[in-house]
Amino acid sequence: MRHGKAHRKLNRTAEHRKAMFANMVASLITHEQIETTLPKAKELRPIFEKMITLGKKGDLHSRRRAISEIKDLDAVKKLFEVIGPRYKARKGGYTRILKAGFRYGDNAAKAVIELVDRDADARGKEDRARHEANKPKETAAAA
Repeated sequence: MRHGKAHRKLNRTAEHRKAMFANMVASLITHEQIETTLPKAKELRPIFEKMITLGKKGDLHSRRRAISEIKDLDAVKKLFEVIGPRYKARKGGYTRILKAGFRYGDNAAKAVIELVDRDADARGKEDRARHEANKPKETAAAA
């Protein structure tokens, strides 16, 4: 019997699940919108909303709890400096899950999970900056 076993296992070990959700929370904080499978998005929502609640509190203990869960210091910094204050007046419901069709290879249901009042420019901003930094500089003689 499955009494008291509330969450999906997603065909992973407990350590793999914990690490995967930590990475997904960090990505969602960084990009404010990610695409994943529908079951993963549904399992990610309560974990992520608890992190936003920690970000809203803003004290040292909450910051240390967030670091122990997420393990990405840049994401924790953004959580406490940008996202926490943004949702200070909101009592819950920080994320939205939108169905996004089916994956080509295995026909798995895809979903987009995003912050409700997200910054539209945040998605891919870090990746674009890294791409621009690695781009070779053109010389004046080549032009």
